Amino acid sequence: MANKQSLKAALRVLTGSGRLNQMRREGWLPSVIYGRGTDNQNLMVHAKTFAELLAKSSSENILVNLDIEGAGTRLAFLQAVHHDSLSGKALHADFLAIDESTPITAHIPAHLIGEPVGVKAGGLLAQYLHAIEITCLPNDLPETLEFDVTHLQEGDSLHVADVTFPPGVRATHASEVVIAHVGKQGSGVEEAEATPVAGATATPLAAATPTAPAKP
Repeated sequence: MANKQSLKAALRVLTGSGRLNQMRREGWLPSVIYGRGTDNQNLMVHAKTFAELLAKSSSENILVNLDIEGAGTRLAFLQAVHHDSLSGKALHADFLAIDESTPITAHIPAHLIGEPVGVKAGGLLAQYLHAIEITCLPNDLPETLEFDVTHLQEGDSLHVADVTFPPGVRATHASEVVIAHVGKQGSGVEEAEATPVAGATATPLAAATPTAPAKP
């Protein structure tokens, strides 16, 4: 299960793009916390500390004990990180205030384990879903999902319905969505029998390896 990270934050009153850019130059990341049981609050967190937190996490879906100066500690879920389109640098973070009984939705990295029988026979493994959207309670949130593909023959697909998720975790995708498929070598990856998730792309592998408010 995912570990809860600790992050210090402070309330901010600055708004407007000019003042927010000044805040970023001074080493702060503008943020907001919202959710059931709390008023929307504009925050700022130390940009370097936040970047280090992301760097050591498997995804951007992180549980955080958010220590807000003068306002106590809140359990929060990192709902979204807005990045600069050119540099990739974080520009803004959205936190969802939750408690341990609040279901959350997250995108969890999916890793394929083992070499399929079909690959040993000359086939090609393609992974369609590299992250799977799941819903669960905070204490059940996994850091990664691992799926054994050693049994896949040429022409076989691994669907959402074929895999077992950790206790308390449920995929939001339809059961027929394809996670991975073994096609024939030299003829491209065969079209999977079921439709992949909209926007998903097939990456060939030789072997397995609440609505946010507008930002101020």
